[in-house]
Amino acid sequence: MRILLSNDDGYFAPGLTSLVEALSSIADTVVVAPERDRSGSSNSLTLDRPLSLHKSHNGFYYVNGTPTDCVHLAVTGMLDKLPDMVISGINDGANMGDDTIYSGTVAAATEGFLLGIPSLALSLANVSDENFSTAARVATDIVQRFKQNKFHEPILLNINVPDIPYEHLQGIEVTRLGRRHKAEAVVKSQSPRGEIVYWVGAAGAVQDASEDTDFHAIQLNRVSVTPLQIDLTQYGQIDTVKQWLK
Repeated sequence: MRILLSNDDGYFAPGLTSLVEALSSIADTVVVAPERDRSGSSNSLTLDRPLSLHKSHNGFYYVNGTPTDCVHLAVTGMLDKLPDMVISGINDGANMGDDTIYSGTVAAATEGFLLGIPSLALSLANVSDENFSTAARVATDIVQRFKQNKFHEPILLNINVPDIPYEHLQGIEVTRLGRRHKAEAVVKSQSPRGEIVYWVGAAGAVQDASEDTDFHAIQLNRVSVTPLQIDLTQYGQIDTVKQWLK
């Protein structure tokens, strides 16, 4: 089995290293990741300049672009054969609810999905950053399950893992995305040159953490697995808009 690995924290991120170490014993892996932290880059593609591909001392490939660039470049130009799976992560921090819209981790997996490859986005809902090995072991469990019983169509799974030892996990739960309140206001400050600058504010508080959501599963120390789709059409408003445009 061949797995393409990427992330949005950069090719040097400890979560990616943990993932490679765990999966290399059960699959052939190749890493194509951003050369620097590209968190929050969502599904952006670099179209205004060429991309460069380099190989690090540890064998990882890195690209001067976004997570989406990395997977797109690898699948459509670099690799001789399509991978059997794309896995993005392990992200340093949760990607739940509305956060998935902005996440570069989810975006890398989404690109694999759009190219017809089963894809996973894997995040550690961290407090301590001490349990990347837990998330890596969860990934190994899911890959083993996939090898034994493959999906008959491409699938995109968003997986969040509690930041606790593996033996303390309280199971795995299939969830839907929860919701947050709107983000906090930008933070206004002054640069050393006296310029007024703005920092994007923190994510809003959780609004919907119902029993079937990803937020709720993590609160109970369960692994959250959410199947995602790409169709953004609001079907319930099609007739309303048709009437409005008459």
